[in-house]
Amino acid sequence: MKPIPFNKPFIIGRELSYIADAVAQGHLSGDGSYTKLCHRWFEEKLGVRRALLSHSCTAALEMAAILCDIQPGDEVILPSYTFVSTANAFALRGGVPVFVDIRPDTLNIDEGLIEAAITSKTRAIAPVHYAGVPCEMDVIMDIAQRHRLLVVEDAAQALLSTYKGRALGSIGHFGCLSFHETKNIISGEGGALLINDERFVKRAEIIREKGTNRSQFFRGEVDKYTWVDIGSSYLPSELVSAFLYAQLEHADKITAKRCHICTAYASQLAPLQLSGKLHLPTFDSDSNGHMFYIILDSLATRTRLIAHLKAQDILPVFHYVPLHSSPAGRKYGRIGSTMAVTDDLSERLLRLPLHYEMSNEDIVRISTAIHDFFIHS
Repeated sequence: MKPIPFNKPFIIGRELSYIADAVAQGHLSGDGSYTKLCHRWFEEKLGVRRALLSHSCTAALEMAAILCDIQPGDEVILPSYTFVSTANAFALRGGVPVFVDIRPDTLNIDEGLIEAAITSKTRAIAPVHYAGVPCEMDVIMDIAQRHRLLVVEDAAQALLSTYKGRALGSIGHFGCLSFHETKNIISGEGGALLINDERFVKRAEIIREKGTNRSQFFRGEVDKYTWVDIGSSYLPSELVSAFLYAQLEHADKITAKRCHICTAYASQLAPLQLSGKLHLPTFDSDSNGHMFYIILDSLATRTRLIAHLKAQDILPVFHYVPLHSSPAGRKYGRIGSTMAVTDDLSERLLRLPLHYEMSNEDIVRISTAIHDFFIHS
């Protein structure tokens, strides 16, 4: 029986011909024609002031931390249930991640706990749109405005998800996207920084270009370029941008397919939720179909189900070890609320395979295997 991987990179359009064209154009370093096409796509599609491709979402988060002017001891509020890059970007600047619990329904940061975690040292809030489901951005932006904080949306999983009609990543002062091969739109590795406040555009370009004013030089705004600020090499290769642009041309089609897979999973597994065997996520038209997970009754059940599925060549994965309980999280961060929901759900959540080339037969096979597990357990 053919294995069903958790994820599978795919080609949907002209990825390879665009890569060949980039080589033929004779420009493979950053900010060539395909990078510019990607920038325009994000700015027009998402309605952001400026989009800048980076070599990863981690790089985009690091740029955002510099733009927030995080200094040693400054605090940034974020969920503990997230990938390490969300916290690491600020810790690298000497900042202190302040971990707040998540909501049981969306697994996003509990907006009701943010204000109590704010201190005189707080400089920013970094909400994470888990599984492409939007955080309560109106509440978060209101808190940020009243306390004069910056907001960095970690939208790594959320390209083409929306909140009240607005693209995720376009609401906070900054948004950060990922095109890692496990995301909806892929380039192997890759990311983008979205800048929604005009005050930060010029400096973002400088930080991305190793701290130089190279971008201004090429636009004829200065007569030479030189080192003017801190920065690093955050540009992706033009090969990455070429592959990415071919995917962006089919972004709506990819999103629709992933939403279809989520809907099919939900339909197949609904009886198990009705019988109390597991809990399914709630999806609506705002989300992009990035992920389908199930929540089981215990860590022991999850462990046994993983073994059952792997025995049938089906490869699910569980997700994050909460950052507040990790060695680095205890060293560099602090806890800003109770962590009851994070501690509980992180041990019971299981992600099911989901990629663009999955068939309806794959979904039925996975769902049947899960039903069989509960019949015989």
